[in-house]
Amino acid sequence: MVTAKTLMTAEDLGQLEDNARRLELVHGELIDLPPTTLEHSHIALKIGAKILLFVEQHDLGTAGVGEPGFTLARNPDTVRAPDVVFVSKERLPKEPGRAFLELAPDLVVEVVSPSNSAPYIQAKVEDWLSAGVRLVWVVYPDTRSVVVYNSQREAKVLTAQETLQGDPVLPGFSCKVSELF
Repeated sequence: MVTAKTLMTAEDLGQLEDNARRLELVHGELIDLPPTTLEHSHIALKIGAKILLFVEQHDLGTAGVGEPGFTLARNPDTVRAPDVVFVSKERLPKEPGRAFLELAPDLVVEVVSPSNSAPYIQAKVEDWLSAGVRLVWVVYPDTRSVVVYNSQREAKVLTAQETLQGDPVLPGFSCKVSELF
């Protein structure tokens, strides 16, 4: 006898009252994420501050940190939460409401934690890109490097001495990779 799994929806996830846990929903299944480290949080905040400053100076939209949820797929639902995010003002809903936004952000930044496996990071990047995210930066604190994804077929590794560029999502944004750590 085979029993069917009960899959959660984005709405189910949004109504959970356990705010102490870090959660994502992947193909209807709840994923429990371990707490991050102070280093992870510091790097995400540093990157988020640089992006927010640039976005506000140029009136481009909004940026966020703290793993806001985005519904990327339905039936079964997938809700992913990036470390840092940018959404252009043209794509922001007029009334964002209290639910997870149902759109793919323009830019997503993921800071790799010691608890993150390579398959987990790769699956997350694939989910972001498949949903329509135009630019994904995966930040590796241990190697002080960033992998830039413009598509599932195009990735570039930047070392600490190189410059991270925001094109085409944040034209004119740039910073040395070493400034992120």
